[in-house]
Amino acid sequence: MPGRKPGQRRVEILHMLARMLEAPRWEKITTAALAARLEVSEAALYRHFASKAQMYEGLIEFIEETLFGLINRIGAEEPSGLKQVEKTIVMLLGFAQKNPGMTRVLIGDALMNEDERLQARINQLLDRVEASLKQSLRFASQQGEIDSATDGAAYAGLLLDLVIGRWHRFAKSGYKRDPMALWHEHWKSVLASF
Repeated sequence: MPGRKPGQRRVEILHMLARMLEAPRWEKITTAALAARLEVSEAALYRHFASKAQMYEGLIEFIEETLFGLINRIGAEEPSGLKQVEKTIVMLLGFAQKNPGMTRVLIGDALMNEDERLQARINQLLDRVEASLKQSLRFASQQGEIDSATDGAAYAGLLLDLVIGRWHRFAKSGYKRDPMALWHEHWKSVLASF
C-alpha cells in the first residue's frame, strides 16, 4: 500500500473539519470529536496542527485563496464594472451553496469561543471583498453604467451586507434556504437603485 503524499493528512483533517461544520444541527467541534471521525488520536492531529485555531486558519486560507482567485479572474476577464459586481456576488453566494461548512466560518458561527484572531482575519477578508466591490463600482461609474453620483463605498457595503445576510439565512436554516433563491429578482432591484 503506497504511503500518503506530504501534506495529505493535513488536507484530510481540514476536509473532515469542513464536513463536520456542514451538520445542520451544529455543535462545538472538539479535537476529540474530529480525531474520532478521522479514526486517529488527538496526538495525531497535533502532529499536523499546533492547535485547533491553526486548523481553522487552514480553512480560512482555503476560503481566501478560492474567493480572491475567483474575484481576480472576474476582474481580469470581465470588462464591465457592473457585470464584475454581479458576477462577484453570484460567486460569493455560489461558494456558500457549494461549501456550507465554510459558510459557518465566513459568518463567524464556527469561530465562536475560538481564538479571536480568527474572527479578525474573517473581518479582514470581508473588508477585502467589500474593497473589490467598491473598485468594480468605480469602474461601472467611469464606464457610465451607473450614475457618477452613486456612492460606491455605500453601495459596496450594502451589497456585502446583502451577501452576508443570505449566508446567515442559509446557515441558520440548516442549509435549507438557498442563498441563490430569488437572486435575479433582487439583482433587478439593486440595478434599479443605481
